[in-house]
Amino acid sequence: MFKRVLVANRGEIAVRIFRTLERLGVESVAVFSDADVAAPHVAAADQAFRLGPAPLAQSYLNADLVLTAALESGADAVHPGYGLLSENAAFAEKVRAAGITFIGPPASALEAMGDKLRARAVARSVAVEPPPGTDGPVAPDDGERLLAEAARIGYPVLIKAAGGGGGIGMQIVRAPADLARAAQTCADRGRAAFADERIYLERYVDQPRHVEVQVLCDEHGGAVALGERECSVQRRHQKIIEESPSPAAFFEGEEGAARRRALHAAALSVVKAVGYVGAGTVEFVASSGGELFFLEVNARLQVEHPVTELVTGLDLVEQQLLVASGSALAPAVLGAASCGHAVEARVYAEDPARGFLPQPGRVEELTWPAGEGIRVDAGIAQGSEVTPHYDPMLAKIIAYAATRAEAIARLVSALEHTKLRLVGPKGDRTTNLAFLRQVLGSPEFAAGAYDTSLAERLVKGG
Repeated sequence: MFKRVLVANRGEIAVRIFRTLERLGVESVAVFSDADVAAPHVAAADQAFRLGPAPLAQSYLNADLVLTAALESGADAVHPGYGLLSENAAFAEKVRAAGITFIGPPASALEAMGDKLRARAVARSVAVEPPPGTDGPVAPDDGERLLAEAARIGYPVLIKAAGGGGGIGMQIVRAPADLARAAQTCADRGRAAFADERIYLERYVDQPRHVEVQVLCDEHGGAVALGERECSVQRRHQKIIEESPSPAAFFEGEEGAARRRALHAAALSVVKAVGYVGAGTVEFVASSGGELFFLEVNARLQVEHPVTELVTGLDLVEQQLLVASGSALAPAVLGAASCGHAVEARVYAEDPARGFLPQPGRVEELTWPAGEGIRVDAGIAQGSEVTPHYDPMLAKIIAYAATRAEAIARLVSALEHTKLRLVGPKGDRTTNLAFLRQVLGSPEFAAGAYDTSLAERLVKGG
């Protein structure tokens, strides 16, 4: 096991990783920007190193500054968390070249999975089909080809940034007249977010469900799929409620069980094809009838990993550390089974009624819920400043129980017992706590009969 690990991240995921490091007796190192001097993740670490000013490009996304902090701290490993530099192949290679272990997959796997077009090709090479689409990039200003490809694929089509992620650079197009503008918008967003303006088209699956499989792989050929997560409650193509296992009707009965096994096997086939090592998530989109298509691989720990931890009893961060240190996956991990049900809600400083507009402010009152089956992963404390510089997610509240209905009830109760007051220059700011309860209390969610449109419909009163 490592002696000292630097976490190249901030907020709740840094605090969560430090929790496992402390339990294992591993020293922890935090990094911070000027906006995060007093942040909880800084206080939670054994050491902390300043990166620079608040803007991401001058702090958390500056690979050289993060690497310098790792070297100066004497860290023998770097855990990237999620987002930021976690899937940056060049950063992973720099870390390894400096003689420090990168707690994540090899740079070659990051490169293959980070390019959505390459990832589609990898999946097809092992007979795991993505939605029908273009085999290569399409120029956003090539109107003739855009129209021809969209007609071949069939409307509605989804335009996606090849280097994209997190819902950035993605638009649904339902009519030819909207194609050119949407293509240019996606290309522009891809260039701004990922320095990659390439776009491609694929079929948009109507009434889609977003189902993903958690995988763990070691460098000795061991690999396991730790069940699936249902992540269909989304706003702006970003998840806000996740659960495991999926309640979709197409996973019920003997036929559903066979479909679930096939899904897990497909996920492992994709990651094995690129020599994957570590924790990762293979994402799929499902039609209402249960037809599953490959979407992408998130080559890192996911935000929603706690639901898998609760139903399997595993600590995925601990498993990442063990695998990165050269250990083989233990028989108990390879044979882990899902038991019970877990549901997670992401708490954001945002106003659902105003298009989920971020609501920065100071945390003036804060009480997290507690009790049987309740877990809170938070990145704020009373007095914390929620700044406009970073993602407005404040915490994740997760509930576990023997049945889905019990888990939902526990989560609703936990949200009701959460006291969170944010104050800005002009008074109280808004969070999404009430909206989360609205989603969990909707008939569609209760029945497990929902798709990715649920949150957007509810916020519009539909």
